[in-house]
Amino acid sequence: MRHRSTTGSTARTGIPNRARRFGPRGRAGATAALAVLAVTTAAGCRAEATGSASAAQPSSPRATASDDGRSTPPPSPTAPAPPSPSASPSSPSPTATTSPTPEPDPQGRTLMSSGSQGEQVRELQARLRQIGHFDRSPTGYYGTVTVAAVQSFQGKRGLSRTGRTDTLTWQKLLGMTHRPTAGELNPPTTRPVAKPDKRCLTGRVLCISKNSRTLSWMIDGRVLSSMDVRFGSQYTPTREGTFSVYWKSRHHVSTIYDTPMPYAMFFSGGQAVHYSADFAARGYNGASHGCVNVRDEGKIASLFDQVKTGDKVVVYG
Repeated sequence: MRHRSTTGSTARTGIPNRARRFGPRGRAGATAALAVLAVTTAAGCRAEATGSASAAQPSSPRATASDDGRSTPPPSPTAPAPPSPSASPSSPSPTATTSPTPEPDPQGRTLMSSGSQGEQVRELQARLRQIGHFDRSPTGYYGTVTVAAVQSFQGKRGLSRTGRTDTLTWQKLLGMTHRPTAGELNPPTTRPVAKPDKRCLTGRVLCISKNSRTLSWMIDGRVLSSMDVRFGSQYTPTREGTFSVYWKSRHHVSTIYDTPMPYAMFFSGGQAVHYSADFAARGYNGASHGCVNVRDEGKIASLFDQVKTGDKVVVYG
């Protein structure tokens, strides 16, 4: 009971029972202890109590640097809420972005374009030739001449002049033309074939005329096929004379110019009869480095399979 009573007495008066027990001297000591306690409590308020007068009037804080290098005032101590993203210049609010969906080409997908080759290109050229937009024999190669022909056709029909054969261009062309015949797809040549040189009238011969710019494949005086060819420039002329095929190379690439020479049939040093994509694309606007260029890949491929090593080659003016 004494322990419980002592505790209660201390709680009510704040002075230990011991002080009362020792009389005036004890009461004086207790009074001094209370004074010390009061001073100690007052000294601790400045650091711990946020509601004191000294905490309400802090010294001016230094400005802090934001992410982009500009000085911004620190947030108020009484308002620690984070700044709104829209109010902060250093952290703009993200905006949702979506990639725009490309609009489909109103003329449809591309069926053929520059660099394409094959039988469909040959048909395209034959159909364009029927209505006056392609002025040479089909080659099966989609070069600059074909691009210009398609642009001409598209312009006449109110289509975008892309030079590419898209589905709409192809449909309009099919509606205006008929299916090409075998002769329209593979005419003998765009040029009149010259009268064969007398050296071409016997045996198996590649008979090549510089004047008519044609090559005729002949066996015993009979012409089996003809095709357009072009020759070297005045600085790299194609040699004239009688030669023979000494080497065939189907997928040949020039070691001097690093250019493809498909279906090459060599007859005089580095000079050969071969297919030329440049000739197919640019026609007679260019020249070879001495070779005999053929622009119809289908024809030269067929010729390559027929010619044998040792067959005669005649090049004449």
